[in-house]
Amino acid sequence: MTAFQAGSSPAKPRRVVFIGLLFGFELVLIALSYQLYADIECGLTDFEGTCNALRGLLLRSLVVLGVLALLIRAWPATFAEFVATAASHRSAVALTAHVAGVCIILVPLWLYWGRNLADGLSEALSFFAVGMVLAGVGGLLWVAPPSAWWRLVWTRGRSLFPILMLAALLPDIVFQFHPLWNAQALASLTFEAVATTLNLLGAEADVSAVDYTIGIGDFYVNIGPPCSGVEGFALVTAFIGIYAFIFRADVRMSRFLLVMLPLGLLCSWILNILRITLLILIGARFSPEIAVNGFHSYAGWLMFTALAFGLTAVAQTMPWLHREGTRTALPRPLRSDPVAAQLLPFAAFMVAGTLVAALAPHPGLGMAFGVFVLAPALLVFLPVFRSMEWRPDLVSLGAGAVVGIGWVLTAPAADPELGRLLATFPAWAFMAWAVCRVLVTTVLVPVIEEMFFRGYLLTRLDGLQLWRRVLAVGLSSLAFALLHGRWVEAGLAGLIFALVALRRNRVADAIWAHVVANSTVAAVAAARGDWSLI
Repeated sequence: MTAFQAGSSPAKPRRVVFIGLLFGFELVLIALSYQLYADIECGLTDFEGTCNALRGLLLRSLVVLGVLALLIRAWPATFAEFVATAASHRSAVALTAHVAGVCIILVPLWLYWGRNLADGLSEALSFFAVGMVLAGVGGLLWVAPPSAWWRLVWTRGRSLFPILMLAALLPDIVFQFHPLWNAQALASLTFEAVATTLNLLGAEADVSAVDYTIGIGDFYVNIGPPCSGVEGFALVTAFIGIYAFIFRADVRMSRFLLVMLPLGLLCSWILNILRITLLILIGARFSPEIAVNGFHSYAGWLMFTALAFGLTAVAQTMPWLHREGTRTALPRPLRSDPVAAQLLPFAAFMVAGTLVAALAPHPGLGMAFGVFVLAPALLVFLPVFRSMEWRPDLVSLGAGAVVGIGWVLTAPAADPELGRLLATFPAWAFMAWAVCRVLVTTVLVPVIEEMFFRGYLLTRLDGLQLWRRVLAVGLSSLAFALLHGRWVEAGLAGLIFALVALRRNRVADAIWAHVVANSTVAAVAAARGDWSLI
């Protein structure tokens, strides 16, 4: 069965998964918008505690969503009735309230655009309060009716709420251990590891072992005890403890703790080294403001979230850590779900694109690094892709060539800014960037975009009636066009890819057409040296 065909048969959890991804994207969008476009220093306001709490809302939400995912996997029977009810639930009023709430949260950005938001924080808090209530309550009631939430709460009331409350308070609990962060030995080791990593990358860093200062050019950081990685150790230990409690009936506790805890601590420390190294490189090579106010503020928490999900995946795929017979009771692995393969990589793609647009000095420069996000997001769903029929035909390949040639012929003038930035790269760095950029363009993006736009969206909108098919092709092509800068060309390309997919009812044909189109464009870009073409 192809992924295109598999997507046409509904599965109950899909609506809940889709809404969950939408909520996650909204959280990231709101957090990045205020981080990058609002001028505010919490310490200079009369509402410092409230201001910091709002800034930490994204972090709390990520932790809570991660723990909630564990609970759903550990107690499938508890959530089965809720998911079944949510799958058929519709509420236009709740959806309207949710969308209105999100818009109201963003109103202070518009009111104080170009001004210091700290001057009107009291007024902004009113918008935040109203918006959060509408977005939160509306979102919950959009997912499921109040009766379903009530039954879910009281089914596991004594376990569900304490665990989720602990997850929400985890950042505060870790912060209370701030006095214990004075781990000078670990800070020294982290300092040496960062210096070594920069040297391996060919960066000429200035190092001062006296005060643990390291930097490049005019950008320096001090690697003191708070940057040693102890905070990450506390978070990982708490997360693994929560996991062990939730799955206490399934795991062999001694084996689990002896394996997962050291693995989690080691990975946390390595990611902390990577975070500091990237902070220095971004601050020195691109923008100190982005490094301090953007990357530094969120990189640690985003890396912890990725680590938490990675540790969960490892634990779930190691039978040796579980008691005999308990693994068979777990639900179907997410990585074998065709709909998850259509939605989750696209969600990762959108988040990566948002971060690149916010942090990179040029979007074309930053998209190459998407390979480190998009490739793992696709590899997770390798079982789904193996089950698809991948044999192409001349029609799909020819359609892709037509799209690629048309894209090149209608391309605007080259962007000199991207060329100027690439000219500053050493030869090895440029080659690495070019390889990653071509890989993203010719392989990863075609698979991710076609699985979503043609494998998911087109299939959901399609129907037996002619008007349904026309509407499905038109709306999916329009959505595809809105994602790209050149709307007309992208809309026509989306139309061709949709017709190719419908021709044999195979999303793989659309993927092949997209691969050929992007490969054609990439070949011309490399030949001309005009990398802004892709």
